[in-house]
Parts: sequence; C-alpha cells; structure tokens
Amino acid sequence: MKDLGRLITAMVTPFDEDGSVDYRQAIRLALALLNSGSDGLVIVGTTGESPTLFRDEELKLFTDIKSAVGEKGTIIAGTGSNSTAEAVEATKAAEQTGVDACLLVVPYYNKPTQDNLYWHFKAIAESTNLPCILYNVPSRTAISLTADTVIRLSNVDNIVGIKEASGNLSEISKVIENTGSDFTVWSGNDTDTLPILALGGYGVISVASHIVGRQIREMIYSYIDGEIKKAADIHRHLMPLINALFIIANPMPVKYALNHIGFKVGNPRPPLFEPDETVASVIRESLKEYKIDLVN
Repeated sequence: MKDLGRLITAMVTPFDEDGSVDYRQAIRLALALLNSGSDGLVIVGTTGESPTLFRDEELKLFTDIKSAVGEKGTIIAGTGSNSTAEAVEATKAAEQTGVDACLLVVPYYNKPTQDNLYWHFKAIAESTNLPCILYNVPSRTAISLTADTVIRLSNVDNIVGIKEASGNLSEISKVIENTGSDFTVWSGNDTDTLPILALGGYGVISVASHIVGRQIREMIYSYIDGEIKKAADIHRHLMPLINALFIIANPMPVKYALNHIGFKVGNPRPPLFEPDETVASVIRESLKEYKIDLVN
C-alpha cells in the first residue's frame, strides 16, 4: 500500500462570501499545506464540514484537489455516513476521482452495535479498491469503536488503519498491540499525538497543522529519531494553541485563525458561525505566541 503519510491535515473547506465552495482557494490551501509540512490531506472530513456539503460539491473538491496535487501528497476522501448504502455510494464515486484512500467515520445518531459496525465497515471496504481508514470520534458520534471491533476489522484486506480520536489510550494501546504491522494508527486529536506515538502509533490526522504544520512534523520526527525530550518540548509548547483551536466546536476556531492570519477561507456554513468576540480574542492572543508555518 502507498504510504499515506505521518502528518495528514484534515483540511477545512473554503467558502465564498455567499457560502458557496471556493474551489480555487481550496486548491491553493491544499498546496500550501503540503508545502508547510503535511504529507497528505483529508478532504471533506468533519473539519471540512462534511455535514453541510452536497455530494456534487464533495466530488468536485476531490477531483480538483487531486488533479492539482498530483503526486505532491496523498488525498484521502471523507466518504463515511450513518447510512451504509450512502457510504458505499459515496466511496465508489470518490474512487472514480482518483483519490488515494477514504476515511470512514463511525455512524452517528443511529447508535449501531459493535457487530453492526463491523458489517457496516466491511461492506464499504468490499465495495472499493481504495485503502479504507476507520475514524473513531465518539464525542461526535455518541458511540465508540471498541478495540476488539477494530482488531476484527483490521483483517479486512483494504481496511488499513484508524484515525483515533477517542482519547482512550488503553483501547488504542490494545489495537496497536493486536494488529499487524500493515495496520496504521493515527492520532485523531492533536493533544494525543505524542502519547500515541509513544504507544507505537504512526502519526496524526491534524487540525493544528493548518497553522503549525512544520512544528508538528518536527515533533513527530524528533520522537522517531529518539530525541524524546525535544519532541516533548515541542508538544508542550504547542498545547496552548491546540487548546485555543478547540475552544469551541471544530472547525469554527481554525477557520477564524486562518482568516486572521490572512489565508481567507470564509465562515463556516450554518448551523456553525464565526466565533463571537470572546472566543475570537482567545484565538488571536494564542496566535501571537507562535510562528505561523502556513505558506500564504
């Protein structure tokens, strides 16, 4: 399987003033992120506002960004859904755009059992030749993939890894211990990147890398190179910014931060809005303390 990268940015979706997708700016942002430390990008994930995008918008984003990026980085399409049939359809359509992999979020709202989750993800994986990455984010989905279910799913040929945003290091450790070397665990929380690396994880699918991608990359490779203190120093240094970027629901803070530093991505689509002044001031003050890595 193609190496999808250690540092992958879950990219925001830029919008025009009228709320339509700004495809030109999306391409510009994708290339800037790859020039700022990222190995790859998730397009139309949670950070990309997948709940408020239409299918034709998603497919055009996949097509345009993959065409512009080429081999400069990997493009991972967010194609998960709380409907198995819809996720299968979306994944098949994404495959036709030339993306490198797909990201499949745990179904939200309808609360399937663990056995239901196994068959859901297996059905999607069997519908495509794309590598499939599971996405466990119980803070948004109300349920969590257990380690046992992940281990079971790791035996499906093209289920190649998981983005783990549960924060449950015990379960994550169990997954790493009981899956093969061809199964990859990425942190799904910027706060957990170093702890998950210490457990044997591979990297991170990050939000903060919009702003400090080179610094996150340096942290990852410092750890890999055995420079543990340096990695820990970088991790601690970045924590206040990471906390500011999650002070309210993602992607509202990171979009505000990007706009503030001059990389215009527009406001989120309703029901999300630009942060109020109290929240915005926290983000602005935090940004003052950091070197901005994004190439504008």
